[in-house]
Amino acid sequence: MKDALEILNPWWFGEKDNDLGKWEKQKVKWVPKWIEHISLKPFSLNFIVGPRQVGKTTGIKLLIKSLIEKGIEKEKIIYLNAELIPEIGKFEKTLISISRKNFDFIFIDEVTSLENWWMPLKGLIDAGCFKKSSLTVSGSISLKLRKQAELFPGRTGSGKVVEVMPLSFRELVEVLKVGEKTSKIREAFEIYKKYGGFPASLNYFENFYGEWVKAFESDILKIGLSLKTSYQILSSLLTKLPSPVSYQSIASDIGVSYKTVSEYLEKFENLFVMKLVYWKEGKRIDFKKEKKIFFRDPLILHAISFWTKEKFLDATLYENIVQEHLFRRFGEVYYYRDGFEIDCLADELKIEVKAGKPHRKYPRNVIILEEEDIPEFLLKLENFPK
Repeated sequence: MKDALEILNPWWFGEKDNDLGKWEKQKVKWVPKWIEHISLKPFSLNFIVGPRQVGKTTGIKLLIKSLIEKGIEKEKIIYLNAELIPEIGKFEKTLISISRKNFDFIFIDEVTSLENWWMPLKGLIDAGCFKKSSLTVSGSISLKLRKQAELFPGRTGSGKVVEVMPLSFRELVEVLKVGEKTSKIREAFEIYKKYGGFPASLNYFENFYGEWVKAFESDILKIGLSLKTSYQILSSLLTKLPSPVSYQSIASDIGVSYKTVSEYLEKFENLFVMKLVYWKEGKRIDFKKEKKIFFRDPLILHAISFWTKEKFLDATLYENIVQEHLFRRFGEVYYYRDGFEIDCLADELKIEVKAGKPHRKYPRNVIILEEEDIPEFLLKLENFPK
């Protein structure tokens, strides 16, 4: 009878991996580009972070498949799922056993399911046990994992923190092989507006909104937040978007302190659920003014609406999509309001998303995006100089 490690590593025996079997059956599938950013040099300690259900485990399995196809000995690659390990002592023994077998590539998934998982790994790295290996760790609760990555100062070698996000609109167009025909691009944008860039949602899995909410609720509890307060904050927020929002206005709606609202929204941001957008004029950023808030993917916005039973404005969806793509392109996004409002400031760009909003006059250097302009703008965005 096979032990747990043998079951988790079927390639040792020339057998097919279960996750890859599911991936191959999907109608919409792709090999994610982020796996190319994982350092495979010895010694490396990589951290994979990103939202729930974005395909981190499948990406790891596809990387393993690629390594084997390139001629790496399959017995030199090991995958471990920490969820199957009941306590930290057993995890330490497993790591010691792995270190003695001289694996070249070690992938440890779901590490955040174990409290203090980093302690034995850190000790073994300090002892030089993995100096000839590339280690990659991943976890479902990216808020914890990103902070825990900071517990390895000077111990990551050539490793990287790899951020995994749902597909952008351009990436979806490439996956769907849409081409340049305007009508087909519009069809792809309709898909993106509804399903976002998550693998399961794009494959129209039944009740994916509900599945995403269950995973989100699990994360909320694991990081010590209240489900009720989370629900109330997000319900209030949806009624206010896409306008700038004050923490105090949400706090007044639900009867908590503005500090509680601030704490929750910042943790939601660290879970890759949303992003806080600050007011900016010139080089001055005001962190105290009302903030714009956008959800990181259309699917997340739909799922939060499904959970709270609060509808959102079309303007919220369009503005969120533009804000997210600007943030990915430039690593920043702000807004401006003083007599008139500019939804998005990123690098040298000033953009007002007018889809679903009343019109007014803006300065000449402001790009005005109607709904029909958005798909083409997103596709051309990578051509804008940084």
